[in-house]
Amino acid sequence: MNLSPEWEQVFDKHNIQAVHWTKIGAFNAPDIILMNWARENGYIVFTHDLDFGTALASLKPNPQV
Repeated sequence: MNLSPEWEQVFDKHNIQAVHWTKIGAFNAPDIILMNWARENGYIVFTHDLDFGTALASLKPNPQV
């Protein structure tokens, strides 16, 4: 949410599938919801969020990744 949806176009130019969270879930969804969605759907999270490490640490390790 902290990056512009215009980033989708930048990724698209490089043949990278991307989707902005506003097309997926609520703008005020907790980070854990976003992180779980990304993991379950095979996405990575591109962020400028300063507490990204905290959000990442809140996930249980996934030995399949």
